[in-house]
Amino acid sequence: MRGSFDGLHPEYEVLDWRGMSYFCDFAWITSQVKLIIEIKGFGSHVRDMDRKKYSNELNRETFLTAMGFVVISFSYDDVKDRPELCRTLLRMVLSRYQAEPGDGKETKTSIAEKEIVRLAHTLARAIRPIDVVKHLGLNQRSAVKYLNALSEKGVFNPIKASGCDRIMKYELRENSAERLWR
Repeated sequence: MRGSFDGLHPEYEVLDWRGMSYFCDFAWITSQVKLIIEIKGFGSHVRDMDRKKYSNELNRETFLTAMGFVVISFSYDDVKDRPELCRTLLRMVLSRYQAEPGDGKETKTSIAEKEIVRLAHTLARAIRPIDVVKHLGLNQRSAVKYLNALSEKGVFNPIKASGCDRIMKYELRENSAERLWR
């Protein structure tokens, strides 16, 4: 996904608040971020867990956060059955910490577009230009320009108001956001 495994550590050992050794599934450590990636199976992390184990799991994640790690978790079922979803979500997380490698042509436009897609995922509903205006501090015309550009790239479906040709909101197309994180 990043072109190399630099900074990626499988089975990364961390001493917890009790001084006990714990192995994280993966750690990605760079000068910009300390990211823990966990893959959790339903049986070992949910079905077979009692209240004490559940509390310890939450305390462990809070401890890692206090130590400066960003912790993200995927279900084993999603890694196995829906890897494209995991890749998309992981790209979204990683894009916050490291610019895309290569040609140096990362522009404010593409950064704004990625942030608009993140906002749409966060809202979990069709996005309106006013949402973009409030979130990014843009004017209405710029917000509409970005949303239209994302529609042309196949990320959004424009939704017109009933009875007229005016576009009122934009709906994310399924699995379309991955195009911005390739």
